Amino acid sequence: MSAPADSIEIQNVVASTGIGQELDLEALADDLPGADFNPDNFPGLVYRTQDPKAAALIFRSGKIVCTGAKSIDDVHEALGIIFDKLRGLSIPVDEDPEITVQNIVSSADLGHNLNLNALAIGLGLEDVEYEPEQFPGLVYRMDEPEVVILLFGSGKIVITGGKQTDDAETAVVEIVKRIDNLGLLD
Repeated sequence: MSAPADSIEIQNVVASTGIGQELDLEALADDLPGADFNPDNFPGLVYRTQDPKAAALIFRSGKIVCTGAKSIDDVHEALGIIFDKLRGLSIPVDEDPEITVQNIVSSADLGHNLNLNALAIGLGLEDVEYEPEQFPGLVYRMDEPEVVILLFGSGKIVITGGKQTDDAETAVVEIVKRIDNLGLLD
């Protein structure tokens, strides 16, 4: 059986950037093939890249949120494509706009079934939300790294709130240690 940290897979990276000027989204929607803009449903223009697969949410303020990427490199590559498209439409974009990772969502498998009722008590009620009638997972707020871990009875977990790729590995190693210390790993 491999270590739980070896099972970590990044599911989504969300990052933000901006081009420092307001945009005419109606005109941009006309000029950018494949762009979706429906202001009645969502205030931003949605532009999807295929390789890497990601979606950019472009707002009138010039702020851009990239979501759906599977790595930080993919975020940079997808936003680079978008910056080039904007430059091609004579919209000035800095050579290297600052890109800030907001959230990395990862999944992993602890390789053991979990007793969530026992875990809710053992991990400390102040850091735990567990209402199985509402949601089948236990929500655990970890301080270091500052992430939220969703734990399921199957042993599968989701780590969200990370800002760096190694936050997930640190969190998995720490949660395994805490569960093991409680004697709740079969």
